[in-house]
Amino acid sequence: MSTAGPAQLFLLSDHIKLTLLERQRASSFDVDPSAQNAEISRSLKSFRDGLEALEAQQAPELHNDLPQLRKQYDDLMHEFDGSSTPATAAAAAQPNDPCLTSDFSRASQALSMAPTSRTSKSVRFRDDPNADAAHQANRAALMPFRDDPDELDAPDHSHLDNQQIHEYHTHVMRDQDEQLDRLGASVGRQRELSIAMGDELEAQNELLDDVDQGVTRHSSQLDRAHKRVGKIARKAKDNLSVTIIISLVVILILLLVITK
Repeated sequence: MSTAGPAQLFLLSDHIKLTLLERQRASSFDVDPSAQNAEISRSLKSFRDGLEALEAQQAPELHNDLPQLRKQYDDLMHEFDGSSTPATAAAAAQPNDPCLTSDFSRASQALSMAPTSRTSKSVRFRDDPNADAAHQANRAALMPFRDDPDELDAPDHSHLDNQQIHEYHTHVMRDQDEQLDRLGASVGRQRELSIAMGDELEAQNELLDDVDQGVTRHSSQLDRAHKRVGKIARKAKDNLSVTIIISLVVILILLLVITK
């Protein structure tokens, strides 16, 4: 199998970065990230194998790209295993390809819009919210129920009746549905990007295979030409020896004739 070049590895790095951003957003919605973890793990393994293959080549034209690829791989591994720093997190949010800037911007904005904490609220619905003054006092004290009593920015529902509370929660659920729809659209874009990347890698592999076949064919032709040149050189050397011997014989005969 042909080795992927630096351009393909930079594209794969962008794909992993976007997938990590989507995993962070999915985690904020309490979505199980195991499926994304498996995909990211496979992509990181492909990245590592391609990087090691390029490092083994030790080609002079790769000296500028290899340090960048190695740093990006290390940063992505820190992001994946949860040991990231602000510097690695910032690097993971920057694309290598400027064409993907809009996708990274949308993913970062969606992540900033995701809820940072989830509160559990307990609401008692009554047919007549004004039936019991004591109950209203308890209701004002207990609503909204918060797991974290220090969270001061939670909405105050004490002045709402049952219908208004129901409408509020309907609105919250609608907002969450819209956010999940946007998440689904983003996942769809990631799938299209993965397919495009796979097609590009296959095309590059085919080109590399063609180049490899061409090099092999020309090497065989050069070997045959080298053998022919060697054969001609040997023949020329033999002919020169014969010519020298004949010349010496002729000179010897002439000397004998002259001396007589």
